[in-house]
Amino acid sequence: WNPTGGRRGKMRAKIIFAAAMAVVAPSASWALGWQGRSMEFDVSGYGTAGMIDADDEKPDFLGDWRIRGQASYNAGARGRIGAVYALDAQTVDTDEYIDDLFLFWQSRAFGRVEVGMTESVAGKLGLGLPDVGAMRVNDNPLFYKKINPDGPVIGDATIDSGDQSLRINMVSNSIGGAQYGVSVATIADGFDYAVDAGMKIRRPAGKIKTAFSIGASFMDNPDNFSDEPYAPALTADWRAQLAAGMNIQYNSWIIGLNARAIYDRDAISPAADGISAGAGISYDLLNYSVSLSYVMSSVGIWHDGDREYTDNTVLASFRYKYSANVDGWTSLGLSSKTPFVAAGLRLVF
Repeated sequence: WNPTGGRRGKMRAKIIFAAAMAVVAPSASWALGWQGRSMEFDVSGYGTAGMIDADDEKPDFLGDWRIRGQASYNAGARGRIGAVYALDAQTVDTDEYIDDLFLFWQSRAFGRVEVGMTESVAGKLGLGLPDVGAMRVNDNPLFYKKINPDGPVIGDATIDSGDQSLRINMVSNSIGGAQYGVSVATIADGFDYAVDAGMKIRRPAGKIKTAFSIGASFMDNPDNFSDEPYAPALTADWRAQLAAGMNIQYNSWIIGLNARAIYDRDAISPAADGISAGAGISYDLLNYSVSLSYVMSSVGIWHDGDREYTDNTVLASFRYKYSANVDGWTSLGLSSKTPFVAAGLRLVF
C-alpha cells in the first residue's frame, strides 16, 4: 500500500494489536452508579489502548481515556440539581487536572443552567463527524499529536473558547425540536471575557433523521490564550468564531459535515486562526461499522505576511463490537503527507 508514491516506498499495512489496558472490561449489564429515593450518583467513561505506525517507522503507543462523575438531587417540581467532575487524557497532557467541574440546575420548565469550568454551549451543541475508530476525530485528533504536522493546525471543527475559565451556560429545553443556548465567561487568565451562543435543531422522526447546528463566539483581549494544542498561544485584540454542522441518518448510513472559521484581530502572536472543515460517512451492519472521514485545517489565511499552512487528512476506520462495552478497531490514514496505520481496543463504561 503506497498512498504517497515516490521515495516513501511501500508501507506495510500491518495490524498492531493493543498491548495493555488501563481499565477492566465490564460486562454488558455492568455500570457504576447508585440511585436512592432522591439522590443519584453515576460514573462513566472510556479507555483506549493501541499502537500507531506512521510512515513505516517504529510503532508508538496510542492511548486515550476519559472519566466523568455526576451527583444529583431530585428537587421535585423544581427539577434536579447536581455537580459534575470530569478528567481526560488531553487535559492531563496540558498539565491540567480539571476538564469539567461545575454545578448544574435542570429545570423541567426552562432547561439547564451550568456554573463552573466547562465547555461553552456553542461547543456542546455542535455536531461532529461519524467516529468509528478511536482517533478522536472530533476533539483534538490523536493523529495530529502523533504525526506532528509541518505547521499549526486547528484540531476541532466545533467552537472552542476554553474550558479552564469560570463560565455560565444556559440552554433551553427542546422547543419544536430546537435547543438554544448562551454562555458567558468573565473570570479567566487568558482573556477578559467571552460570549458564546449556539442552536441545534433535531428532526428525529421519519425514515431520514437530521440534525443541524450553528454557533458563534466572541472573546475579548486574549492574552497568551492557549486551548488549541496544535496551534501557537494567542495574543490579540479579540477573537471571533463561527461554526456549523449537519448530521443525516438513513437506515444504517450516517453522513456528517461541519466547519469552523476563526478570525483574530490585530494578533501579535504567530497566526493561529483560519478555517477547519470535515466530512464523513459511516455504515453499521450488525456488530461491524466502517467509516471514511476527511478533515482539513488551514491556518494563516486571513493575514498578509504570515506563513499559511494547510493540512488535509483522510481516515478510514473499521470497528468490531464484541459487546456493549468492548470493541476493537483499526484505522488507515494519510495526514501531512505521512501515511499511518493504527489499531487497538476500546472499553466503555
